Amino acid sequence: MVIEALLECTGEEGTIMMPTQTWKNMDPESGVHWEEPKEWWQIIRDNWPAYDKEITPTNTMGSVAEMFRKWPGSIRSDHPVRSFAANGKNAEYLIKDHDLKDIFGESSPIGKLYELDGKVLLLGVGYDKNTAIHLADYRADYPSKKMSKESCAMFVDGKRKWVTYETIYVDGEDFEDIGAAFEENKDNVKNTEIGNCTARVMRVRDIVDFAVDWINKNRK
Repeated sequence: MVIEALLECTGEEGTIMMPTQTWKNMDPESGVHWEEPKEWWQIIRDNWPAYDKEITPTNTMGSVAEMFRKWPGSIRSDHPVRSFAANGKNAEYLIKDHDLKDIFGESSPIGKLYELDGKVLLLGVGYDKNTAIHLADYRADYPSKKMSKESCAMFVDGKRKWVTYETIYVDGEDFEDIGAAFEENKDNVKNTEIGNCTARVMRVRDIVDFAVDWINKNRK
């Protein structure tokens, strides 16, 4: 019902995009397999299934995103950890060429959504789930900004490989603070109640530009 309503609202000229991340496809040392003993880590590295955008399920993205990735007309990006799915007029443009190292940056689906002047809908979730703010991580300049090495299972020339790549370190621990400051200006966000949840709508450019300035001033 949620997906059908969104598609009806956006129509033929609109596009919907959702994060369909599979972040458990990362090295156990990063903490994503916290429930498994350390002696299993190498077994996970050797045997975790390679990402397949057609069948690999999402990790804690919610039932809506999990259903949306296989919805008729939806297409999913190739990133083995930080994928997005999109459906509609600009779907192919948004998700194509999702570079392994640029998970949320300028060439990523989020960067393209900013370029197209898209909007963020937070439906029953807080700013800690506002993936668009990660674009600000790339653009801001702060003392703790750093690169990190991530590893995952993916197909290379049709064969499963355990691949290591370098990308910016992100965690989103201050996103709720950014959101609270952003909403001090009531014109930035449109809020309404739908069922048992609060829906928030904002322009990607507004929240990202605000977050860049906030991070530059507050993040250590």
